[in-house]
Amino acid sequence: MTVGKQDEFYNYIDGEWSACQSGRTFENINPADTGDIVGRFQASSAADAHAAVAAAAAAFEGWKATPVSKRAAVLNRAADHLEANADSIASELTREEGKALSLAKDEVLRSAQTLRFYAVEGQTFTGETFPQDDPDMLVYSQREPLGVVTVIAPWNFPVSIPARKIAPALITGNTVVFKPSSDAPLSGYRLAEALVKGGLPKGVLNFITGSAAEIGAAITGAPAVRAVSFTGSTRAGEQIHRAVPLTTRTQMELGGKNPLIVMEDADLDKAVDLTIKGGFSLSGQACTGTSRVLVLSAVKAAYTEKLLARVRTLKIGSGMTPGMDLGPLATRKQLETVLGYIDIGKSEAALLCGGERLTGGDFDKGFYVSPAVFTDVTQQMRIAREEIFGPVIAIIECRDYADAIAKANDTEYGLSAAIATNNPRYIHRFAADIQAGTVKINRTTTGNLVNAPFGGLKRSSTSTFRESGRTGLEFYTQVKTVYRGC
Repeated sequence: MTVGKQDEFYNYIDGEWSACQSGRTFENINPADTGDIVGRFQASSAADAHAAVAAAAAAFEGWKATPVSKRAAVLNRAADHLEANADSIASELTREEGKALSLAKDEVLRSAQTLRFYAVEGQTFTGETFPQDDPDMLVYSQREPLGVVTVIAPWNFPVSIPARKIAPALITGNTVVFKPSSDAPLSGYRLAEALVKGGLPKGVLNFITGSAAEIGAAITGAPAVRAVSFTGSTRAGEQIHRAVPLTTRTQMELGGKNPLIVMEDADLDKAVDLTIKGGFSLSGQACTGTSRVLVLSAVKAAYTEKLLARVRTLKIGSGMTPGMDLGPLATRKQLETVLGYIDIGKSEAALLCGGERLTGGDFDKGFYVSPAVFTDVTQQMRIAREEIFGPVIAIIECRDYADAIAKANDTEYGLSAAIATNNPRYIHRFAADIQAGTVKINRTTTGNLVNAPFGGLKRSSTSTFRESGRTGLEFYTQVKTVYRGC
């Protein structure tokens, strides 16, 4: 269902699908074929944003009083809708973001799983009773929702990331203002639509599109907003974190410069597979993507040879094409950013392969870059320190385990890290030595479970409240301690 004119999608505020007050829209284009307009979305203003916050505030007391079993039923019905429409939603996701159709469908189904997970976990997330010496007193804690929560989601996982924010917010009794990325708004629209079809009362979820410059301050700084959950760049997250009132909670999942350490005992074929999947499977557009490979000197030449052989076989094309390994970059801006970093890398290190804007045939229609591998990279180089968010791998040589750990930790980020090794000693030490919120051993830096906590250290996160898993419910509740005399 498209609510609006043909190819035009509306905001959802206070239980109504409606155009923004200015009547302005913006286009959402297909990065694999820029002549394909996926849809037109509302270029909302601060006035629209204030209306969304006001609607969420007005709906809060009623939703807070709604039995948790009824909240859970809404999430389950929304999950039903996502599953029943997974093929069509996945096709739209691929059109607007570029990832492989199979990965898009996995994301939609994973989002349904997330809704079901919180529908169950939220019904057992309660306070505690505390033992004490007075027989005439009962001491216990109770958890309560915060109020209005703002969710700001990125374009690279435009269904699954907002799902893991919105589901715990709703099941704990909060109301939500949801702003998707303007580069992938249709997927967020479909998630909001699923929740509306699931039976949410008016005002409980408000969906609004538009630029951060126009509506960002209104949906994060309003007195009624009690919490902001944001996933995106470190710079944008820090700006929000500094700007919100002291009484507003923030949950920031930000950038990464994620290392894969390849030890001298590693299975090199497997290490190459981890590199390809972690660094290139989403065209490098994942905050947990592998961007640095720290290789022991003893195996660097052999590893590099195997990696280059694999990279040269990767198939690049539209996400709709079966068997495609890399799709386009999601936006023209991202294309320009990645190509800019590749030029920087050429001036700093040795480019072994790739790094070219692909042209000719269907490539002329989209934002395609061949996967780049740099070697002779040192810690001081920008391509070793700054998040690129594209298909670019930097190979850094290391003397031994201690040197690899030191270089892996020599970064302002601490989101995800992995090691390829069969040595029990390295396996045991790595989890303790690495400075990252997600630690992988013989696994890719990308990917996390629905039922496990997710978040980073250092400038990859506010390091306050984790997302995902049962722990993800904590951010959306506050604790009262009650002393009751008998």
